[in-house]
Amino acid sequence: MTGTTQTDLQYVTSKDGTSIAHRASGTGPVLIMVAGALGTGTAPLDAAIGAPLATEHTVVDYDRRGRGHSGDTQPYAVAREVEDIEALIDAHGGQAAVFGFSSGAALALAAAEALAGKVSAVAVYEPPFILDDSRPPLPADYVARIRAHVAAGRRDRAVELFMTDAVGIPAEYVEGMKNQPAPPAAEGEIQPPSWADMEKIAHTLAYDGLVMGDTMSGNPLAAGLWSGVTGPALVVCGGDSEPFMRAGGKSAAGLLAHGEYHELPGQSHQFDPAALAPVLRDFLANRVSRPAE
Repeated sequence: MTGTTQTDLQYVTSKDGTSIAHRASGTGPVLIMVAGALGTGTAPLDAAIGAPLATEHTVVDYDRRGRGHSGDTQPYAVAREVEDIEALIDAHGGQAAVFGFSSGAALALAAAEALAGKVSAVAVYEPPFILDDSRPPLPADYVARIRAHVAAGRRDRAVELFMTDAVGIPAEYVEGMKNQPAPPAAEGEIQPPSWADMEKIAHTLAYDGLVMGDTMSGNPLAAGLWSGVTGPALVVCGGDSEPFMRAGGKSAAGLLAHGEYHELPGQSHQFDPAALAPVLRDFLANRVSRPAE
């Protein structure tokens, strides 16, 4: 699809009737950007990654269901989030590349498999797979506990649980985060949300837990996972990230039929989008053809 530059909020209707808010900018082949846990849209990513790509791509930045301006039809299922991505692709010409960050990377891979005829390529940054005992796995009852906290109105406890059990931040540091403004991001890094903003979408932490499935259980990725992904795939990790993160990225790339692994020197999970942008640009330029005008 060849588009025109636009930044106004737009909406598409997903298969189950959910309204999905998004913005599109740039012109050329479409790139859908998928946020990770507690991310509302991918605006910081879009500014640093999307801007360099928008001269050659139509970059679509959207609010995942339950976040920002998008709806949240129940019951939730991962398949509904894949349908949201399909609705965005259909609204922008019927074919797109997909980029996902963190748990959004796992969703991007799920979409690339389910929508193989519509997803031309998939690129991901640091899906947080835990495949060994190098760090504690995600507890088996994690999603149930998140849901119980949210149902009881304890959104702060849900965010705490995510920070300690999923991210691995010590509990004493998490307690201090609650009463402090979000620290300013280092130059080039993404500004983290405030605690209050995280509480607003704490219910979606269960969604990301379901997206991750058993890939944070401390066991190897299942053979045949993403066997339906037929297009080019790129897995990127930071050279300064924890070893478990890099091990998971390498394993994922090895399972993908056309997978590539790339390490960004000096980067971690809190990465500089400007360092990633040229890697994505080169990957997409070599593997995603520009349609005829």
